[in-house]
Amino acid sequence: RLMVVRDVTRLQHLEQMRRDFVANVSHELRTPLTVLVGYLETLLDADDGSQPRRQRALQQMQQQAERMQELLRDLLLLSRLESGNETQQQEVFDVSSGLQGLAQDARALSAERGHQIDLKISGNTLLHGSQAELQSAFSNLLFNAVKYTQNGGRIEMRWWQDEQGGHFEVSDNGPGIEERHLPRLTERFYRVDPSRNSATGGTGLGLAIVKHVLLRHDGNLEIHSTLGKGSRFSCHFPAQRLAQAPGTY
Repeated sequence: RLMVVRDVTRLQHLEQMRRDFVANVSHELRTPLTVLVGYLETLLDADDGSQPRRQRALQQMQQQAERMQELLRDLLLLSRLESGNETQQQEVFDVSSGLQGLAQDARALSAERGHQIDLKISGNTLLHGSQAELQSAFSNLLFNAVKYTQNGGRIEMRWWQDEQGGHFEVSDNGPGIEERHLPRLTERFYRVDPSRNSATGGTGLGLAIVKHVLLRHDGNLEIHSTLGKGSRFSCHFPAQRLAQAPGTY
C-alpha cells in the first residue's frame, strides 16, 4: 500500500489571491472607464462631422472603451461565480420562455448575415436555479454560434427532457474546432485563433462563465466539434433540478 500526502494550502492561498486581485482590479477600473465613455459620448454628440479624422479617432476610442467595459463585466461575473460566496437565487426558470427571447435576440444579432436559427422544445421546461445565471450561460453559447458561423449558416437550439434530467443544446454547421483545442475551450481567455482577432468581438470569457454557471447548478458541459462540419455544445442538468408545474404531482 502506498499513501501520498500533499499539502495544497499554499496553492489554494495563491488561487484565492489571484481571484481577489482580478475582482478588485476589475471593480476599481469600472469608475474611470465609465467617466471616459461618458466624455467620449459627449464629444461625439457635439461633433459636427467637419473633421472626419477626429471623428474616426473618437469612434474607435469609444468602441474600445465599450469593449473594455464588457470585459470588466465578464471578469466580475466570473469572479462571483468562482468565489462561491454569493448565495444562489432559488428561482424557477421557465426555459421555454427564456429560449424564445434568446432566439429573437439571436436573429436580431444575425441581421443581414442570414443565419437560419431554429428552436425546438419538448418536455418539462421548468428549472430550479438562478434565472440571470442560466440566461447568461445559454446566451453565451447561442451568441458564440451566431458570431462564428458563416453567413447563411444553420444554428439550432434544442431543449429536451428524459429520465436523466433536462438538456440544452446549441449546434451549428460552422467552421468547427480542431480536437486539440476542445479540452481548453473553457479556460479564461483561451482562443482557438492565436491572433486574438477582435473582429468578432467577445472577451474570451464566455465559455468559462458557462462552465461555472453549470457547476453551480449541478450540471455539466459537453463539447463536440468536427473541423469543417460544425460544433455542438450541450448542457446537462440532473433530474432533481427540474421543477414541477403548478398543479402537477
